[in-house]
Amino acid sequence: MKKEKTKQFDVLIIGAGPIGIASALQCAQRGLDYVVLEKGTLTNSLYNYPLNMRFFSTSEKLEINDIPFISSNPKPNRDEALEYYRRVASSNKLNIRLYEKVERVEKKDTGFKVVSDKASYDVLNVIVSTGFYDIPKMLDVPGESLPKVTHYFKEAHPYVMQKTIVVGASNSAVDAALEIWRKGGEVTMVIRGPQIGERVKYWVRPDIENRIKEGSIKAIFNAEITEIRENEVDLQTPDGPATIENDFVIALTGYRPNFKFLESLGIELAKDGTYLPSYNPTTMESNVKGIYLAGVICGGTETHKWFIENSRIHAEIITKHIAETINTRQT
Repeated sequence: MKKEKTKQFDVLIIGAGPIGIASALQCAQRGLDYVVLEKGTLTNSLYNYPLNMRFFSTSEKLEINDIPFISSNPKPNRDEALEYYRRVASSNKLNIRLYEKVERVEKKDTGFKVVSDKASYDVLNVIVSTGFYDIPKMLDVPGESLPKVTHYFKEAHPYVMQKTIVVGASNSAVDAALEIWRKGGEVTMVIRGPQIGERVKYWVRPDIENRIKEGSIKAIFNAEITEIRENEVDLQTPDGPATIENDFVIALTGYRPNFKFLESLGIELAKDGTYLPSYNPTTMESNVKGIYLAGVICGGTETHKWFIENSRIHAEIITKHIAETINTRQT
């Protein structure tokens, strides 16, 4: 495909999730010429959430730019969130280009050249709001590449009447285990720690604990998968090695930001295992002047620290600083 000619913008936003959309709204309000590039669909991460997923937050905490989010439930679900952010983007005629992947960002004397798979852009500033849902944390065991293994859960129907292992003890793992069990699947949870995760939704925790206690869902704590085969899975448990029959493995062990992409931008990452990116919390500008970080990627591997309701403020902080910087240059 022949690429378009180079476009010029004050701001290029990478990622059209809720925080990317919020950043676009703020750019428009401040008179900044902007464009948003998204390699997938609008709010791509939310789209890939389980069909029946319900947010921990209430709808008003998911709102951006004071645009009301009306939900028929105290805790909105995936479809309501998709409709809300879709309506915000379309009604405000935001300049969002979907299915356009950023390939590289090159530093120039003034600003940056951003090259995508469809065009190139000369921009003064870049906002990186790419989330973390694209790269799963792997088990790194033999057999993980088998077709029966997935790192995402969409719905329970494929696992009806099947022996399914759910790896993990987070909200996503608990939700998957409960939904599969309710649809008639035989569920075994393999959990590295001694208990269900501390951050599991308070209204769900009693449900999963009771199902485990009564034996409806089997849970093997302090255990890890050591090998996956076509019809069996090997485990290391507190009682020693074990082998169980198995049809499917859903490894919901978490996800991480694209650290290689951040490093390619010149952003420094902490060397202590957290991979925390270097940025100024008062402006959200990274160690690379003109590149800003927004949303969950600010947390490195600690992806639970930033989410929509506490990072939507990043859009205002960043665009305020960009507008002030541009005005200073012009005066």
